[in-house]
Amino acid sequence: MKNIRFLHIILLAALSLLLFACGGGEAEEADTSAEDTTAAEADTPAEDAAEEDEEMAEESTGDRQQVRWFVGLGAGSDEPMFEPQEQVVADFNASQDDIELVLEIVDADQAYATLATQIAAGNAPDIVGPVGIRGRDFFRGAWLDLQPLIDAENYDLSDFDPALVEFYVDAAEGQLGLPFAIFPSFLSVNYDLFDEAGLEYPPMEYGAPYVNADGEEVPWDLDALRDVALLLTVDANGNDATSPDFDTDNIVQFGYYEQWTDFRGVATLFGPGSLVDDSGNAQVPDHWRDAAKWFYDAQWNEVFYPNGIYDASDIIAGNGFESGNVAMSHTHLWYHGCCIGNIDFTWNLAAMPANEFTGGPTAKMHADTFGIMKSSDNPEAAWEVLKFFLGENAEEMTKMYGGMPARLSLQDTYFTTFAESIADGDTINWQVVVDSMAYADNPNHESYMPSPQEANDRYNEFWTLLGQEPDRDVDADIDLLIEDLQAIYDAAGNE
Repeated sequence: MKNIRFLHIILLAALSLLLFACGGGEAEEADTSAEDTTAAEADTPAEDAAEEDEEMAEESTGDRQQVRWFVGLGAGSDEPMFEPQEQVVADFNASQDDIELVLEIVDADQAYATLATQIAAGNAPDIVGPVGIRGRDFFRGAWLDLQPLIDAENYDLSDFDPALVEFYVDAAEGQLGLPFAIFPSFLSVNYDLFDEAGLEYPPMEYGAPYVNADGEEVPWDLDALRDVALLLTVDANGNDATSPDFDTDNIVQFGYYEQWTDFRGVATLFGPGSLVDDSGNAQVPDHWRDAAKWFYDAQWNEVFYPNGIYDASDIIAGNGFESGNVAMSHTHLWYHGCCIGNIDFTWNLAAMPANEFTGGPTAKMHADTFGIMKSSDNPEAAWEVLKFFLGENAEEMTKMYGGMPARLSLQDTYFTTFAESIADGDTINWQVVVDSMAYADNPNHESYMPSPQEANDRYNEFWTLLGQEPDRDVDADIDLLIEDLQAIYDAAGNE
């Protein structure tokens, strides 16, 4: 029963992350960055919610300082999560006598508009979360820099991977969060397809070489991934993509796949980047331009990656790795908690390949944390709550939300339980998940863009186009993308 509950909670958290990745929920309707929001934007439901919150805040709390905890931008707004979160509040309030923690749960469909209204009305909560990078950056400028609080008491960060602490640093705004629940990425590998082709598996450790088809040790990088992916892309007659007889119209198996992501996600294979430069202007970094060309060639010329037509076919079946027709897929940890229940092949996890931009691998990261609002009247009290969430209560709360704990001391126990919830989980190379933390993308692929939903729609229109039409001028498409993004950013700045 415990494992069933654990898997159910993981599923809830994974669905919330998928909502972020697809730009779903209220985020589709409104750009809600704190810099752009005005009280005039409030609609009736959100305004009513703000008034109710203000009335709640005015209630007498005796000698205790009230801290409002807002839930709804990520996991936690589903009814099965209400009682566990209420228990967190009860536990915190019982642990001390100075602060009263008050929980505010808002439906995910209304959470963005509600929080925007509260900020505009000067009635923002004190602490918000769990929230991912995409949700956090919808409210750019609204978050408190935690560094002064960390420095004031020399808060111990030694139980976190330093790269993850740095992951939450915004160059312009400071330390906007600390590691909490994380979902690293890595390669998921179909061993049966490698065995059938007589090929060595990708390395299970970062820094290890790959033994190629000629028996030579080579660096595990994008060139090596491409070479083996070509050999693992097979047509209906059994020819691989290196054969002159290969039939591109009848492919039944692909060598490589990016599972459920968008252009910013796939481009990160070539290293971290952003579609916004340091001056706030639109850009496509040179290594992301290279990534777009690489993926375009992989779809239409070398054909080891499914183009949009194959992606929508029964070959991929809506779930590339689970289909059994993909040899290597770039996945996040949440995927293995929710979405590969119907496989009948042997699989394992492997290291991401190195890229030329960083000289090493990049393993894009999905991560939730809690942020303190810059407008909080009680930042020191909110900091005490945050330390409770991330410290003494971190194990229970990461279980509750289904994430991998960022605290290194909790990870062995987590993976023991996680492995029990997955078929043959005790045979899986979970260590590569832990090791991937050190290669998180910073800036993150879900980081801030002006007018984020419109910008998101435009760059995904570009990505979709690359998968649908051969013989495109990718450089020209990228130049047009930059031009269109700049127009979107300029319009956002003039509102």
